[in-house]
Amino acid sequence: MQRNKQYFFWLVSVLVFCGNLSAQNAGVDDAHLIDESTRDTSYVKNPSAENLFVVRDIVILGNRKTRPEIILREIPFRTGEKYLLPDLIKKFEEAKRRLMNTTLFHEAIIALKSMEGYNIDITVEVKERWYIFPIPYLKPVDRNLNQWIVEQKASLDRVNYGVKLLYNNVTGRNDKLRVWFIGGYTKQFTFNYDRLYIDKKMRWGMNMVFLLGKNREMNYMTIGDKQQFLKHNDYIRNFIMGSAEVTYRKAINTRHRFGISYTKEEVADTVVSLNPNYFKFGNNIVRYPTLYYIMTYYNLDYIPYPTSGYAAEITVQKEGFNKLHNLFQVTAKGSAHWHLTNRSFFSLNGYAAVKIPFSQPYISQRLLGYNDVYLQGYEYYVIDGIAGGYLKASLTTRLVKFNIKIPGTKKFTPQKTPIGIYGRVFGNAGYVKNTDTEYYSTLTNKMLYSAGLGIDITTIYDFTFRIDWSFNQLGENGLFLHRKAVF
Repeated sequence: MQRNKQYFFWLVSVLVFCGNLSAQNAGVDDAHLIDESTRDTSYVKNPSAENLFVVRDIVILGNRKTRPEIILREIPFRTGEKYLLPDLIKKFEEAKRRLMNTTLFHEAIIALKSMEGYNIDITVEVKERWYIFPIPYLKPVDRNLNQWIVEQKASLDRVNYGVKLLYNNVTGRNDKLRVWFIGGYTKQFTFNYDRLYIDKKMRWGMNMVFLLGKNREMNYMTIGDKQQFLKHNDYIRNFIMGSAEVTYRKAINTRHRFGISYTKEEVADTVVSLNPNYFKFGNNIVRYPTLYYIMTYYNLDYIPYPTSGYAAEITVQKEGFNKLHNLFQVTAKGSAHWHLTNRSFFSLNGYAAVKIPFSQPYISQRLLGYNDVYLQGYEYYVIDGIAGGYLKASLTTRLVKFNIKIPGTKKFTPQKTPIGIYGRVFGNAGYVKNTDTEYYSTLTNKMLYSAGLGIDITTIYDFTFRIDWSFNQLGENGLFLHRKAVF
């Protein structure tokens, strides 16, 4: 009944708008959307105020935990503002996109609630996610599932296990708490609290991280673009790190982060004897502060699995201020996505990094093959160096999209759980510069290429599982499994 009422008001609005245009025997140019980091003031320039609808009230529904001001900050209109009807419809679509990209909600519906002449009331109805996840943790320590299964024979000795507490939207302000108690391969404790806003204008935020841990096995060297590991009955690596940062988010899409951290890492003498360049000058311990700045920009239709829009991230950091540890690094990531049809889109993803000075210890030379920075088809390799990057292109088509109902999960998921399956063809090109000739490498200082086919499976809580069949220029091919990241 409520939805039918909303459709009725939409129909009345369209008829009123069209009637006014006919009475005037002249059309009014559509007001163009301005930069979303500023408020829409197009109504000031419009010569005909009779066709403008005034936002009288905004009613928020369904936000049991999320504070209203957090929702209002994301929507691109305010009470008292005036819009042409076509522009208002665009604002509704933009509001839904922004709210979904907060990752706070399963769904968001923005609709006309009522109207009185040219005064309109708007409803913003959201369905919140489940925010608390105290879950068991079980994850291989290797860089990807293929390396763990094929090269490490799925050894349980190379698995971390423990408990993770993930608490999103702790205070209703889209803040996040992470506490990890990890055992197994790595003994580690992690505490992380991230709050987007700490001021009334909701521009400044803060983030704090603390972690400590130790290992009996560690990667001490790379030979032939393969990681070499050392294992001992005693702990051969100890580390501790703490950081604090402030964040600034004036516009919707852009966030700035300014931070300082302190790191201490110590390894056994055996490690240094096997690789004297693990740290500089044959030391077995290093301590250093880090200053960094990170700018992120997202203008995507849906951040966890974008099909249109742009994203970028730039990082500038300085580690250490003496000869024992001295690194200045600049890193840039970017992605762009364009719709070709309603079901297909084309994507470009890029990454680049440079490290100065070029003479760096082993721990500062890691580049491609670590975390989510890798070339498809080269998952079994790491490519170390002081400068490099890649460009990835893909053509994706939605094969099927459907909903399934999982009994007994209404509290955690929507009534119908969405499943999307996409097919991809892709190509990669990359390059890594390495001035260290001490260790044999076949993949540095040359162009690298790969291509393949893939399947993406998406569902709720931003989960995407990727299956790739990749071919590289070494004549190798295989099936590779990944959980997809944005870049």
